[in-house]
Amino acid sequence: MDQFEKIIEMDAAHILNVFGEYDKYVKKLEKYLSVTIVDRDGGVRITGMRRHVEQTEAILKQLLELSKRGNQIQEQNVDYAIEMSMESNNEALLEIDGDLICHTVSGKPIKPKTLGQKQYVDAIRNHMIVFGMGPAGTGKTYLAMAMAITAFKNNEVERIILTRPAIEAGEKLGFLPGDLQSKVDPYLRPLYDALYQIMGAESFVKNMEKGLIEVAPLAYMRGRTLDNAYIILDEAQNTTPAQMKMFLTRIGFGSKVIITGDASQKDLMPGVNSGLDVAAKVLQRIDDIAFCTLTSRDVVRHPLVQKIVKAYEAYENKELSRERTRPQQRDNRDNAYGKKGKGRFGR
Repeated sequence: MDQFEKIIEMDAAHILNVFGEYDKYVKKLEKYLSVTIVDRDGGVRITGMRRHVEQTEAILKQLLELSKRGNQIQEQNVDYAIEMSMESNNEALLEIDGDLICHTVSGKPIKPKTLGQKQYVDAIRNHMIVFGMGPAGTGKTYLAMAMAITAFKNNEVERIILTRPAIEAGEKLGFLPGDLQSKVDPYLRPLYDALYQIMGAESFVKNMEKGLIEVAPLAYMRGRTLDNAYIILDEAQNTTPAQMKMFLTRIGFGSKVIITGDASQKDLMPGVNSGLDVAAKVLQRIDDIAFCTLTSRDVVRHPLVQKIVKAYEAYENKELSRERTRPQQRDNRDNAYGKKGKGRFGR
């Protein structure tokens, strides 16, 4: 088959960023798209089948533009660019990169990194209540925190309230030393970590002392009305339906609510319904409530995490399919026994 060739002009200043350390990003492109990529005197030469060369060219141009915008190219960017190119969506990375939420205290920009995350952020902007559901590593809580802190800094709300159900993940709280707050603090640690990173420890402590930022277990929300606040309920899959109803009915005027959870990681007692699952059924048709489902495609942690999530999704889907076929198999077996019985004794 005839070989096709394209050359992209690329400054040396961006080649290292786009190619990756030890050329690991272009090696990945060569592997997935069956092309050869060579750096020659400020030009990147791509050789292979015409369709694959054009795909590779589109991906490299996106990565180059990201580099020109000051981004540090990461493996997740490359993986997502490849995935989007397979769907003929070659502008996805640049569209997503244009959505800046805020900067961390160290100056790092916080932006959505996938189309799923972009839709989640847009839903938060446009709705009063947003349910963000999906596996670990999809940025549900972190992006919600970034949006809350941005709204707080822009004086759109008067305070931030962060809450989680204090449910033991297969362990018991009772043996831990200290009072109730000391026992539940470990469950709230991920929220503290995000606050420190985005807002800075000093600013966080100052606002917390003033009562403008509150981090508390869900049980502390009972009996309150939360006006002019940005409220985030994390790990909502561990709420009961009664707790979820209690939480949702606390919402007052001028408030915005984000509820995050992963339905595959429930720590509730066997037989107890999840408040997140029930809410998804009950509230689906109400205006100004949005439901965003993130998937393994939106995982932005280490690439190995994405593979782990995908492996578990495949396993769980297989088990679910097997569970669904078992009743049918039993019915078929019972029918077969019934027919035999009639043949022997039904005369």
